[in-house]
Amino acid sequence: MDECGSRIRRRVSLPKRNRPSLGCIFGAPTAAELVPGDEGKEEEEMVAENRRRKTAGVLPVEVQPLLLSDSPECLVLGGGDTNPDLLRHMPTDRGVGDQPNDSEVDMFGDYDSFTENSFIAQVDDLEQKYMQLPEHKKHATDFATENLCSESIKNKLSITTIGNLTELQTDKHTENQSGYEGVTIEPGADLLYDVPSSQAIYFENLQNSSNDLGDHSMKERDWKSSSHNTVNEELPHNCIEQPQQNDESSSKVRTSSDMNRRKSIKDHLKNAMTGNAKAQTPIFSRSKQLKDTLLSEEINVAKKTVESSSNDLGPFYSLPSKVRDLYAQFKGIEKLYEWQHTCLTLNSVQERKNLIYSLPTSGGKTLVAEILMLQELLCCRKDVLMILPYVAIVQEKLHMIGEGSRGATLEMTLAKILYTSKTTQIIGMSATLNNVEDLQKFLQAEYYTSQFRPVELKEYLKINDTIYEVDSKAENGMTFSRLLNYKYSDTLKKMDPDHLVALVTEVIPNYSCLVFCPSKKNCENVAEMICKFLSKEYLKHKEKEKCEVIKNLKNIGNGNLCPVLKRTIPFGVAYHHSGLTSDERKLLEEAYSTGVLCLFTCTSTLAAGVNLPARRVILRAPYVAKEFLKRNQYKQMIGRAGRAGIDTIGESILILQEKDKQQVLELITKPLENCYSHLVQEFTKGIQTLFLSLIGLKIATNLDDIYHFMNGTFFGVQQKVLLKEKSLWEITVESLRYLTEKGLLQKDTIYKSEEEVQYNFHITKLGRASFKGTIDLAYCDILYRDLKKGLEGLVLESLLHLIYLTTPYDLVSQCNPDWMIYFRQFSQLSPAEQNVAAILGVSESFIGKKASGQAIGKKVDKNVVNRLYLSFVLYTLLKETNIWTVSEKFNMPRGYIQNLLTGTASFSSCVLHFCEELEEFWVYRALLVELTKKLTYCVKAELIPLMEVTGVLEGRAKQLYSAGYKSLMHLANANPEVLVRTIDHLSRRQAKQIVSSAKMLLHEKAEALQEEVEELLRLPSDFPGAVASSTDKA
Repeated sequence: MDECGSRIRRRVSLPKRNRPSLGCIFGAPTAAELVPGDEGKEEEEMVAENRRRKTAGVLPVEVQPLLLSDSPECLVLGGGDTNPDLLRHMPTDRGVGDQPNDSEVDMFGDYDSFTENSFIAQVDDLEQKYMQLPEHKKHATDFATENLCSESIKNKLSITTIGNLTELQTDKHTENQSGYEGVTIEPGADLLYDVPSSQAIYFENLQNSSNDLGDHSMKERDWKSSSHNTVNEELPHNCIEQPQQNDESSSKVRTSSDMNRRKSIKDHLKNAMTGNAKAQTPIFSRSKQLKDTLLSEEINVAKKTVESSSNDLGPFYSLPSKVRDLYAQFKGIEKLYEWQHTCLTLNSVQERKNLIYSLPTSGGKTLVAEILMLQELLCCRKDVLMILPYVAIVQEKLHMIGEGSRGATLEMTLAKILYTSKTTQIIGMSATLNNVEDLQKFLQAEYYTSQFRPVELKEYLKINDTIYEVDSKAENGMTFSRLLNYKYSDTLKKMDPDHLVALVTEVIPNYSCLVFCPSKKNCENVAEMICKFLSKEYLKHKEKEKCEVIKNLKNIGNGNLCPVLKRTIPFGVAYHHSGLTSDERKLLEEAYSTGVLCLFTCTSTLAAGVNLPARRVILRAPYVAKEFLKRNQYKQMIGRAGRAGIDTIGESILILQEKDKQQVLELITKPLENCYSHLVQEFTKGIQTLFLSLIGLKIATNLDDIYHFMNGTFFGVQQKVLLKEKSLWEITVESLRYLTEKGLLQKDTIYKSEEEVQYNFHITKLGRASFKGTIDLAYCDILYRDLKKGLEGLVLESLLHLIYLTTPYDLVSQCNPDWMIYFRQFSQLSPAEQNVAAILGVSESFIGKKASGQAIGKKVDKNVVNRLYLSFVLYTLLKETNIWTVSEKFNMPRGYIQNLLTGTASFSSCVLHFCEELEEFWVYRALLVELTKKLTYCVKAELIPLMEVTGVLEGRAKQLYSAGYKSLMHLANANPEVLVRTIDHLSRRQAKQIVSSAKMLLHEKAEALQEEVEELLRLPSDFPGAVASSTDKA
């Protein structure tokens, strides 16, 4: 995976159920779409924080075993105006891949999550409300096991013990009361009003299981349960007496204690995790139970509807009416567009056939995908996998199957699913498609398309000071529209020859505007230039909010702020490109979406990326870098114009010079480019990787089966067009021969008869290591040699040598060292670090000569020199843990350094898995586990455990550590109220989320340990005499 951008994630939580397929994997509604308009400051800060993950265990999609062993029932290929949220739902088994951000809001409030409206949060709210009552401030004992009657209630409670279950019984006078004087909880005001009865049952079971902890756990709460001899014993109204236990009860306690000691470790761990909630018995309103029952009935009706051949779609396209209500509440969607209704009611959709649908940008494609996914999840109880492979900017379209290595990866994934599962439904969506017939044949899918666009788009061209409207009916494709009427001074004419200031001031600040620039540097220059000529009135527009944006940028930059942004943000202007860190991009995108910023100067990646529409889109030039625009790129950029529900019209203006006029006229009139397979063109990342995974996963292991598989790929469909000199059979044979010669595969020849010969293949140790580590096959032999050489003299006095071994090879070719900086850093190395350079064959004299421009006599491997330079950058970053200072020291964009760090963390995990498959590299295993963690979090070692918790970034981790919370166990046992009082700028919601996440992580670790224990205690399958014994029993 090439890059990782910042992504928000939203999760739809569903009740657990046993299924043979993938665990619930799907895309949920996006953060920007579900959260209502105005959020509090603290919530915005929380949304901005990243969910951290360990990197050991991430596997790129092309060789993902889960896809093949247990295929999902529905596969949705991303497209439309999807925000970065959706990418987080693509599971992987290796590498950092991406660092998800977490804004987990329950789309369905009836199910557990760690959010403000979650089950856990609501229980906490209820507990806090009752604990604030005077009589309960005094008695801080367990809510469910205390006497809840107030002083004015004279009726007494009876306690009945049945086994380990203690029930509170009241007489008729108190059975409808909450147990508190003067406290009445109406159904609508009930803090647990949104908790379903299914959760109530779960909660009661939790109480029962925790009561099983016996006398020891009761003592922890200073409360002893009554024995059978105290049944119906009358208790004082304001406290609960602790009766003396007789010999019989004592023996029962001892028996219970003995039983507890014999319980499995797993039960004790689970009980320990649920200790705080073990005796709570919340009150549920009757109206809530009725609503929950109604929802369950609607789901059952919807399920029957989907399974039947009836055309009656139920309350909301086979979904419960609550889903419709949630869309109205969170997204303001009261009614679907006509095309959406038509698409959702197609026979192919009802019959679960594969489908491709295509519409212009902003047509509402994502909503259709969401509804289809929810149908599978809620009604059919099936899994859904949403694939958005465009990792760098998160907006994959199906047509990108024809774009480089990403396209090859997507094609391989789809081909394997089609080959291994005949029941998985594939739905592909895209904004731009041309040769759709090839894709239809490949995916065995039906096709639906519409030219619907919710907001009219008008295209314009600007030559000098004249603006023309694009008109397909006109003879030369355009008609005169107007002349620019803006008074330009001589200075302004020199600074702004393209009249950008005139064009943007027609729409900002009341409307938004995007200016696409050919390069990153041009983005920054244009942003500054525009601000120089804007009037001071622009400073007053949302001045307070813009100050807040600057303050937040400083916070995430540890006090650092880009000087360009410092000058432009007060005017509502910012640049947007890959030179920004992911946190900076996300913060600026949020400010733009809410109208605080009204103008972005950006590169073309934003067009194919996050959903940031504008009233007007301006293309600074018909070029991306030095390449002339493609039709697909042009359509994507202008597709950002017009915001549904906000604008009545969208405008795009392409600025061009006279010399480009003819090319531009062809650009706006020609059809979209065809989509072609890159499976063979991307040799090592394409067909070779595919064959290795096919054989490694045992999908196809002989020549005939592999050739049959290839015929079913997108490349196989297009082989007559793509293959001129060789046949598909020849390419298949050549690729397998190459893998065999490289030592990744081994060929076995089986003679079935004198005339019939079968060639079988199996994966070698090196091949399996490359496959498991998802190593690019272009570098697997180089990696093996480097690791082998490293064993001869691995320098462990510093991390530099290990960092060098895990610096990604594919980033080396992009590196152009600053030789003066290189020499300065080299001269500051310790003797041990200089020894690393000497082992690699890079001397200080060589770097010195390069820095001074002298001729080099001795030849040195350029790739090794460049890789060592990148290792210096990473090594400095791990020591200083501040991207800003490293960026200044090496004169590199901070966004590039962040991507380098992320890529290295991912590759470090890949190298770890590579080494795990090769016994000779055992020494690297423990070393790389720790290095991968350091690269993933890039903080001081003591903060790493805290940063595993959701919502904890470096700044928050430092606060927690300083306050004494130094481990995961500390956070899991923390009191959210104490955290709020102790940690500055921490909201109660954030504190609860941190504690809940820590508990969950601790529970996961406990379960992992329990699995190890069970594995150790399990009788081995190959135990001598085991087979004979089982045979005798039979």
